[in-house]
Amino acid sequence: MANVAIIGAQWGDEGKGKVVDWLASRADIVVRFQGGHNAGHTLVVGDTTYKLSLLPSGVVRGKLGIIGNGVVLDPDALFSEIDKVRAQGLDVGPHNLRVAENTPLILPLHPALDRAREAARGEDKIGTTGRGIGPAYEDKVGRRSIRVCDLAEPETLSAKLDELLLHHNSLLRGLGSPEFEKQPLLDALLALAPRLLPYAEAVWETLDAARIDGKRVLFEGAQAVMLDVDHGTYPYVTSSNTVAGNAAAGAGVGPNAIGTVLGIAKAYATRVGSGPFPSELFDETGKLLGERGHEFGTVTGRPRRCGWFDAAMVRQAVKIGGVNGLVLTKLDVLDGLPELQICVGYRVNGVAMKRLPAGMRAQAAAEPIFEVMQGWAGSTRGARSYAELPAEAVKYVRRIEELVEAPVMMLSTSPDRDDTIALRDPFAG
Repeated sequence: MANVAIIGAQWGDEGKGKVVDWLASRADIVVRFQGGHNAGHTLVVGDTTYKLSLLPSGVVRGKLGIIGNGVVLDPDALFSEIDKVRAQGLDVGPHNLRVAENTPLILPLHPALDRAREAARGEDKIGTTGRGIGPAYEDKVGRRSIRVCDLAEPETLSAKLDELLLHHNSLLRGLGSPEFEKQPLLDALLALAPRLLPYAEAVWETLDAARIDGKRVLFEGAQAVMLDVDHGTYPYVTSSNTVAGNAAAGAGVGPNAIGTVLGIAKAYATRVGSGPFPSELFDETGKLLGERGHEFGTVTGRPRRCGWFDAAMVRQAVKIGGVNGLVLTKLDVLDGLPELQICVGYRVNGVAMKRLPAGMRAQAAAEPIFEVMQGWAGSTRGARSYAELPAEAVKYVRRIEELVEAPVMMLSTSPDRDDTIALRDPFAG
């Protein structure tokens, strides 16, 4: 049986949590391979709602969860989340949650620098969550990160903190923000060591053993392709590679282990934070989509910007992300709308394009080219087969398949995990 990787095919918040939860029931291991606690997945299980930011969604289903080295880890956020789900009745500990020993840590100085920079940008702010994700990734590529394995070496910690503070305090000083002292940080890390180290291991060995044993692995992405630091709407992106290819590097497996790649997309489009959004709606329809879809960020609580489905952008995400099939979520939000529109391309300074340009000004200038489709009067909510869908809803899904050049493998018609139309088993390869 093949493994499965799940990534967002828009700007995040596509409903990956429900899909991962649905697939986790058939997986043996669920792996987070990038991002930090700036991304959230909401899982509804019976009458209980779990809001996860760092924990792999599989822990809700009693599966082994792994936080890979491609993640930047805030220990306080991790243990706060563990305490929260334990209070909801979940059993989470080193027996079912493992953390790659080479995972970089987010320290208090990282969010401090993140917020100071964002404040200095003024009206040109990127819209970060201010949680230190970007500065932590900068330290990783700058080769000055403190990693989980360093907690076992007090002398290494002390030397690394000297280098880290030399870099960060100079930046904070220049931004007019308070600097950090070494001893409180060192004391906090030494106190953290006996709590975090029991979770640490060489997870690449665990995953290699799973491969040999024929176990199913689900790679759980955060954010989405159009927030990828290389391929997204730069600079209004996250600080990591969100494409499925990064599952290999971010978990410690070969690229042939990734398996089937599912791209998650809403039946419309949303975005949190700043950046271009060609199909955004500023009218009553946009407001209606937000209200029906309960469009608020899981982590930030910020209202999401809403608009029509952007097939040109999703097609771009499919090609870049290596997506084998789409999972289309929240189809029921479109119920009863007399008319639907799909963005099929853009006009940039008078020139028609079928892709978003790379340049920042060109992206901002992109005007959507819409194709109009008839809506449907019936309800799709709770449908579990194509036969239960109105004819016009089926036409809408088929047209999306044609435009994005990828099959829709699953449809979600409500927040309930069982209200899912599965057209193909992703684990079948």
